[in-house]
Parts: sequence; structure tokens; C-alpha cells
Amino acid sequence: MARDRGQPPKTDKATVVLNIRDENDNVPTIDIRKIGRIPLRDGVASVAEDVLVDTPVALVQVSDRDQGENGVVTCTVVGDVPFQLKPASEGEGEPQNKRKYFLHTSAPLDYEAVRDYHVVIVAVDSGSPSLSSNNSLLVRVGDTNDNPPVFGQAVLEVSFPENNVPGERVATVVATDADSGKNAEIAYSLEPSPLSAEALGGLFSIDPDSGDVLVQAVLDREQRDTYEFQVTARDKGVPVLQGSTTVVVRVADRNDNEPRFMQDVFTFYVKENLQPNSPVGMVTVMDADKGRNAELSLSIQAGEQDGAAGIFSIENDTGTIYSTMSFDREQQTSYTFRVKAVDGGEPPHSSTATVSLFVMDENDNAPTVTFPSNSSYTVLPPSSNLRTVVATVVATDTDAGLNADLNYSIVGGNPFRLFEIDPASGVVSLVGKLEPKHYGLHRLVVQVNDSGQPPQATTALLHVFVNESLSNATVVESQVARSLHTPLAQDIAGDPSYELSKQRLSIVIGVVAGIMTVILLILVVVMARYCRSKGKHGYEAGKKDHEDFFTPQQHDKAKKPKKDKKGKKGKQPLYSSIVTVEASKPNGQRYDSVNEKLSDSPSMGRYRSVNGGPGSPDLARHYKSSSPLPTVQLHPQSPTAGKKHQAVQELPPANTFVGAGDNISIGSDHCSEYSCQASGKYSKQPFRRVTFSVVSQPQDPHQGSLQSCYDSGLEESETPSSKSSSGPRLGALPLPEDNYERTTPDGSVGEAEHMENGIQF
Repeated sequence: MARDRGQPPKTDKATVVLNIRDENDNVPTIDIRKIGRIPLRDGVASVAEDVLVDTPVALVQVSDRDQGENGVVTCTVVGDVPFQLKPASEGEGEPQNKRKYFLHTSAPLDYEAVRDYHVVIVAVDSGSPSLSSNNSLLVRVGDTNDNPPVFGQAVLEVSFPENNVPGERVATVVATDADSGKNAEIAYSLEPSPLSAEALGGLFSIDPDSGDVLVQAVLDREQRDTYEFQVTARDKGVPVLQGSTTVVVRVADRNDNEPRFMQDVFTFYVKENLQPNSPVGMVTVMDADKGRNAELSLSIQAGEQDGAAGIFSIENDTGTIYSTMSFDREQQTSYTFRVKAVDGGEPPHSSTATVSLFVMDENDNAPTVTFPSNSSYTVLPPSSNLRTVVATVVATDTDAGLNADLNYSIVGGNPFRLFEIDPASGVVSLVGKLEPKHYGLHRLVVQVNDSGQPPQATTALLHVFVNESLSNATVVESQVARSLHTPLAQDIAGDPSYELSKQRLSIVIGVVAGIMTVILLILVVVMARYCRSKGKHGYEAGKKDHEDFFTPQQHDKAKKPKKDKKGKKGKQPLYSSIVTVEASKPNGQRYDSVNEKLSDSPSMGRYRSVNGGPGSPDLARHYKSSSPLPTVQLHPQSPTAGKKHQAVQELPPANTFVGAGDNISIGSDHCSEYSCQASGKYSKQPFRRVTFSVVSQPQDPHQGSLQSCYDSGLEESETPSSKSSSGPRLGALPLPEDNYERTTPDGSVGEAEHMENGIQF
């Protein structure tokens, strides 16, 4: 209203509307109230631990006296607690400054984990500046029997010594229960272990309140070292919960047992020649105790043989016995000693066992021949019957078994198979008939083998002297001594008498042949000089030069064989390897064939043929013959006469000179036949038979026909007894000098063309 100061004062009224603007001068208020069955008293709410998640615990109301934004309140739970706020309603008509929330669980509650929760609720308005307030609620978690009793170990192992007193406490088992009150009260009991099929049988007991486990009997570890059973703990809650544990009682050892060997006597077999420090056997010893009580110390004790402790050693851990030396069965076949075992307990216990060691044989020794010695000999008469015992070879072998089983055999020196030996007994018997060629010393090489693997062998010499008597022992002993230096591969059977005599005979024949060769050369030289000085009577009538008939004349040197137009030599006579003698016959007289035996001639014994050995001079090379040796041939183109005397001569293929005989004249011409008387001995060398014949060349058709004689070829020399009736052999022919020439093996004619013509007689 407005009034002036006039009179009357005048007044006027006007309405003024005053709007008061709210200031945020009021803080929010929080009110916590009980809800449902959850007791809430004096700000403490009791909640069982087994409530479900999202269970409401309390009702929270929040208000603010301010208006507008200043009255809009936000409410939250502070801290890490298993609770949270949820709006009670979502209605739009609810004022902004008054709101309701439910405080409910957001996680399971566990009494055993957290028994009380201090829940702080904060309310903040939206003013500026904002104002806040808080309120708290103690949530106490109530216990339920949700935990069984729990033992500290799932398996409880207990060591308990043997030989105990009954009623002793073995162990105490303890179980805990996280619950409280009746839920935590525990009672203990024993039950057989599900892993053990054996019942306890009252052996153990337990105090139900304290959990003490007692043993009711004496335990023996050697009988049973482990016992296992189960202890169960039950609480007194509702429902009743229980827990269990396994109790393992291990019986501790006491040194109440001594070491025990598996055998009282150990027997081992070992081969000889074993390397030193090689194992020979193993003993097994046991101690029923355990730990130090079962720790054994083994040692070798002196046995029946002194020094056994130094020969053998034993390994403590394995019981292996070693030898410190190499065994030789031939020196000692067995060893016996004792092994002692001592345990490490208190007091220590010990025991012993006997060890017998037998050395097995190895084939390390060769047989030894005791008879005969290599230098001895046995005399065997040639008249001995078959199966006569000559000698017995005696041998021994220091090995044993098959290694000493000996077999005898003759491996040399028995070329005539005269002797045999019994393989088992060594008896040497005569099995062949003795002949003169068997006389003398026989050296039998006897080999003695054992039956080991590999076999050993020894060789012995058995000298057998085959003779009627022992007339000269020194000679036999020298032969035996020479036999000892003769290789075993060389047979000397019959050497001193038969074989050696043949060797000596060959030597004598060679010496005689050499001497005869020298004599033959001398005779040839003398005969040549004699013929040169006295002249020769022979094949041609008339005067002949007093020269060596082996030397060709000068006019003969130019008489070479004529060649045909083609350059070939003229045709040779029918007998290319014979000596042809031709002579002129005056007045056309004819010669008769000479058919008389040479042995009937009056002059047959004048010269004796000389049979030399291989070293005699080879005069046959001066004659051309069919033998392999060179020959001298008279010129085939010599002038012919009315009669032709043809002589066929072959010399021996060996270098043996056949001496010339005397000549005999038949008719008016001088046709000579030569004879030779056989010596007392003939060699085995083949000779060629020489036959002479006289060939007449008739002057008229009524005269006799031509007679000839042929070479009979090579033949074996025969003994004087087989050829005594056949007459003497023919010697070499003295050759005429005037009408013939000598041809050498290479075709040269005369003395000047061949080096052999330089030989002078």
C-alpha cells in the first residue's frame, strides 16, 4: 500500500508477489529400517551365512528438505562389502527429495571368512555446492554347520619302533572345524583304510576326544613294517558333517637280526688262465633289519688253503668275489675259504659262509710224448708177422676230461703203408708184408692230438729199423741223427739199405760211365793213329792213302750235291739216314749177298765196343742219320760200280760211342763187316738196331736180284741173357777216303766248311 502525505492522504494498494529462491542449505537424511525376517536392532542386522545372493537385509529411506535440484539425492554403499542398494520403486509420482532403497546381498556370505560387515551408506544431493550425509549398518553374519571337520594332513605318516610296549601312544591326530559352537565340536574314531583289505583286529585304538592313537600289541618290523588305517572326525552340528585322514604307521627297525647268507656253502666253477682281477663268483647275503642295521661289511677269511685271503677279494656292495691271480688247474684244482658279513647296527651282528671254488680245465697243455724219444729206434726183423706190435707210443696230457683224451695217428714217413697205429692206445702194428726194398730205417711221424677245443697236438718220431739183426748200432744211430735233421715232409723209408743202395748204385754207374768215356776217348785216339800209320783194308781195291778215314780228301771237298735247275738239291737215296758204301768191280764180277752171321766171322773179337755213359763223346754227330743227333753221311753222288755194298747203320740216340770192329773181305772186293761184343752190363737206354746188306747190281739179266736190309728202328736195350743168341751188335764202319766226303749237320762239306773238322785225333 502507498500513502501520500496529503490530506486526506490518499492511499493506493498494489499486490506484490515475492518468489523466494531455494538455497541448498539442507543436507539429505538417511533412515535405515528393518525389513522382512532380518532382525535389525540398534543398527545391527543379523544375517545367516547361508542366505542366498540378492537377499534384502534392510530398507533405506533418503530425504532432502531442499527443493528442486537441491533436493535430488543419490544414495550409494561405500566399501568392498557384499551388499548393494537397489531402488524400492520406479514410480513417477514419487517426489525427488524422498526416495527408498533396499540393502541386499550381492555375494555369498561366509561366516568362517567374515563374520561382521560394516556397511556405510552415503547420500549426496544435486545442489551446488552439493551436500551429503551418511549412515551405517552393522551386518553380522550368523553361523551355520556348513563346514566339516578338517585334518591338517590328508595322510599322516608315523614312524614307530618295533619291539614296543603294548598301550604306547603311536600318534595324535587333530581335526579342526571352521564352524562354531556345536558345529565345531568333534569326535574321533578308527576305521580300516579303504586301500587296506586287512582289518586292524584291535591292534590300534584312538581316544575320541583327544585323537591319541594307541598300539595294543608288540610290533615286529620283520613280519610287517607298515600299518595303514583311517581316522574319522565328526562334528555335532545339524546336519552332522565329518572329515577323515589316513594314518600310516611305519615300524622302525631295531638291530635284532644278524646277517644271513642265502646258502651256507657257495660253489663256483671258474676256468683256468683267467685274467687277474676277474670275477669268479657272487655271494648273496641279506639282513632282515633296515638302515644302518642292514649295512653289511664283507671280508674274506682264511680257509683251508693258506693265503686265500690274499688270493681273493670281495666287493662290499654286490658280494662279487674277484681273483687277484690267474688260476692254473694243473697246479691247484680247488680253493676253499669263508666269507664273513658284519652289519652296522648297535651292537653289530655277523655271520659267515663257506665258498668252494673249483678250477675248470682249459686245453692249455699239449700232449707230452714219454715214449719214444725222437732219438730212439726199434729193430724190426723182416720175418715179422702181420699185426706184430712194433712199439707203443705213450703220451700224457696234464689237462682233464676231453682235453686229456688223446688220439694217435701216423701223419708221415709211412709211404709203403707198412704200419698203422691204434688211435686210442697208440700201439703201432705191422700191417704190410716186409720186402727187401723195405729194409733199413723207417721214420714214422706220429701226431698225438687231444680232444679239446681248439685241439692241441704234439709230433713224435718213431724210428723203426727193419733188419735181421742190429750188427752195427753206430750206423743206425748215425742214420737216426741224420733223420732228425731231415724235413718231416721227406720220407726216408728204407734209405740206409734199399733206397740208399740204389742211390749208391746210380752214383757208381755214373762214375764207371765217366771212366769208360775217358778210356773210350783214349782208344779212339790210339786207333785213329794206328789206322793212319798202317793203312786200312776195306771197301775199295787199290791203293789208299794212309790218312784218318774221318778226314775227307781234297778231291772230295769239291764234290757237293748237284742242284737241279730250280735250285733244289738232287734226289737223295732211298735211305736218307744210312751210310752207303760203293766200290767199282772190275770185269763185271758179281758179289753175292753176305748172309753169314757176324758171329761166324773169324775176326769178330778183335775190338770190343765201349758203352759209355751220358758223358761219352758224341761221334754219332759225324754221321747223318734218322736219330735226333747229327750224323756224317757219305756223299750220295759217289760213282757207282758193278756191285754196291749197302750198310744201314743207326747210332744210339744218347752220346754212346760204338767201337769199330775188324773187316772181312768177301770175293775180289773188300767188303767189311764189323762186329762188336756186348759188354757185361747194358743200360736201359734205347738203341737202334743196325743191319748190313750187300746189294749186287747185275750185269746181265740172269744174275741174282738185289738184296737189301732195313733199319729195324729203336729198341730197348736188353740184358745179356736175353740177347746172347742174337750175336754181337755192329760197330761203326771204317769209311773209305777216296771216293766219299763227309757232310755235317748244317750242310757244309769238307774240313774247311765246319768247325768240327778242326778235331784232330
